[in-house]
Amino acid sequence: MFKSSKQSIGFYLIYMILFYFIESATAAPREICRTLIDAGRHYTVCTFDNSKDKLQLFWRGADGAPYGGFEPLATALKQNGQFLGFAMNAGMYRPDASPAGLYIEDRHQIIPANTRSGTGNFNLKPNGVFYFGHSGAGVMETGRFLSAGIKPDYATQSGPMLVIDGAIHPKIEPTGTSEKIRNGVGVRDGHIIIFAISDEPVTFYRFASLFRDTLNCPNALFLDGSISSLYAPSIDRIDHWQPMGPIIGLVETPKP
Repeated sequence: MFKSSKQSIGFYLIYMILFYFIESATAAPREICRTLIDAGRHYTVCTFDNSKDKLQLFWRGADGAPYGGFEPLATALKQNGQFLGFAMNAGMYRPDASPAGLYIEDRHQIIPANTRSGTGNFNLKPNGVFYFGHSGAGVMETGRFLSAGIKPDYATQSGPMLVIDGAIHPKIEPTGTSEKIRNGVGVRDGHIIIFAISDEPVTFYRFASLFRDTLNCPNALFLDGSISSLYAPSIDRIDHWQPMGPIIGLVETPKP
């Protein structure tokens, strides 16, 4: 009787071990990007955890020239045995593809913050900074970011802010009629990073409302419009806009 019990326990343990490995091998991959419908408009939303996912900012390659698009970046990473799992344009840029404002890459400030006044969306103040890395992740109004003394691994400045401490940017009016393809980023709980790109033209107010009311981001930043692009091979989407300025990407190392 005792021997039989021991055998039963042994068979049960073997079964559980085999079940674990089979489940691990057949588990569905994590859903990075998904389609979302909000107020009748279609978006693609991609979510990451700053504490786990290896997001990076990219601008120039080893030759010093801007990557200019997703495919040159993907090719460069592939040559190093890496895989580009996701990418999106990461802020406004000048005609030479240089970032329009603060740009920090791998803890090195390459472009200083731009606090000048001017025209265009970037200067629809307050604009802001999206930062991430070992010190956490966040979206913060530019002046507050500079005074906070945060030392992130990566940061990019763009504008305008879409959502500021739970309120939509005061200059983004609900009566606005200009509709464009738009993309932006919001951060929740100091580590959940959410990117969104509209799959059809939307107003600024509608886009800001998406981050505040549906994605629950207390702070969100506009990255760009019209040239907004997404690289998401997991959903068979690779946009081809070029030339492009700074790019944010998820770098992965393929498993053998």
